[in-house]
This record gives sequence, C-alpha cells and structure tokens, in this order.
Amino acid sequence: MPVYKILLADDELALRFLLTETLSDEGYQITEVEDGQQAIEQLQKESFDLVILDYMMPERTGVEVCEWLRQSDSANRELPVILLTAKALDKDKEKAKAAGVTTYIVKPFSPLQLLDTVGHLLES
Repeated sequence: MPVYKILLADDELALRFLLTETLSDEGYQITEVEDGQQAIEQLQKESFDLVILDYMMPERTGVEVCEWLRQSDSANRELPVILLTAKALDKDKEKAKAAGVTTYIVKPFSPLQLLDTVGHLLES
C-alpha cells in the first residue's frame, strides 16, 4: 500500500498534535506547519497527496493558501484540500469553494470524521 503524504497546516498546537497522532496511527506521513506562509513554502518544496488547512491562521488563511496553490505551477496544484473551519456560514463556504477547496470540516469535529474524509479523498 502506498504511503500517503499529508501536509497539515494549523496554528493550534494541541489540535495539530491530535490530528498528527490520529493520521500517523493510520500510516499516513504527516508534515506539520503552523501558519499559511509555511504551508506555501512546504508546498513549493515537496510533493504531497493531500493538504489539510486551517481556515484562520497567521500570515495567510487556509483559503488564501488554497487560492495560491490552485493558481501556482506547483506539482501539488490539483491536490485535494480539506479546510478545517469554525466558520460555517454560507458566505465562508462560498469563499472556500471559489478558492478551490475540495471539502471542509466544521469545528469541532472528531478525528475519526477527519480520517473518514481523508480516506475517502485519497482512495477515490
């Protein structure tokens, strides 16, 4: 089975730790960054299979990172992007869709819900 590489960008250390543990236990290889700018730098450097972005991050929001990614000539341009967000308003969902976010998960969510979504996006 291939080892899938996931970029996880979230400025909340506790949540990042929990998600990394959960995903690593399932055999995913996780690269963690703590803000949007680091996410962009990582995406320029390395190829991934999936990106998980927090909406509200320092430097660049998850939506801004996704917009950048979709317009870049990065090898990661077409990757599935999961946006983690506490903002469940329709206008935020529209903004996320317009930026090219594949799917989003509204906080609070269970790590198992994230695993399901990740599995579904990578297997499809």
